[in-house]
Amino acid sequence: MKSNTELQKDVQTAIAWEPLLTSAEIGVTAKDGIVSLTGTVDSYAKKTEAENAAKGVIGVKAVVEEIKVKFSDYFDKITDNEIAAEIIKALHWNTQIPNDKIKIKVENGWVTMDGELEWNYQKEEAKNAVIRLRGVSGIINNIAIKSNSEDQIEKADIESALHRNSFINTNLIDIKVAHHVVTLTGDVRSWFEKDKASQIAWKAKGVWTVNNHLSIADA
Repeated sequence: MKSNTELQKDVQTAIAWEPLLTSAEIGVTAKDGIVSLTGTVDSYAKKTEAENAAKGVIGVKAVVEEIKVKFSDYFDKITDNEIAAEIIKALHWNTQIPNDKIKIKVENGWVTMDGELEWNYQKEEAKNAVIRLRGVSGIINNIAIKSNSEDQIEKADIESALHRNSFINTNLIDIKVAHHVVTLTGDVRSWFEKDKASQIAWKAKGVWTVNNHLSIADA
């Protein structure tokens, strides 16, 4: 198991490695696998990038993200109406998102997304379309997944898909299927592996919910 100092240095290195964050001043502390991030950045995209960089480090079990977004004077002048207009435009130009099924609310730069989509990748695409837009301070993604397919989830298909992925050690992962819900339990080696397992499970036909209860083992 990594010491707190080793984990702190690894996360600092991972954050510094990201081109988007080279000039950002982000504080990192680590204790028993829990990493805390502090500091101020000038975009929500940088805030998200720092969190993702920390999650990708082996040994990180949880991330406490307290990074603040503070815009330049130019961005401070952007109104919620202007942000909403940019979001609608971004969703319209993304052909993978049925944007007529998504409702947007913007309040003080915070974007709330509601509605129902058929696939989880569409939900992620909708979020990604907003992350880098000017003036966005945060995103609350409340979009629900409700597939039009009435197909029963095939547990064997998910198991096969996990086995095919070279990044995932499937020996300690257990899969349970009930109606349209997949539940993952067991141990993985990193947060990246945990997220990858979820992404794969979401691709199965008939999935409306993935409960990811995988634990990150000591590294």
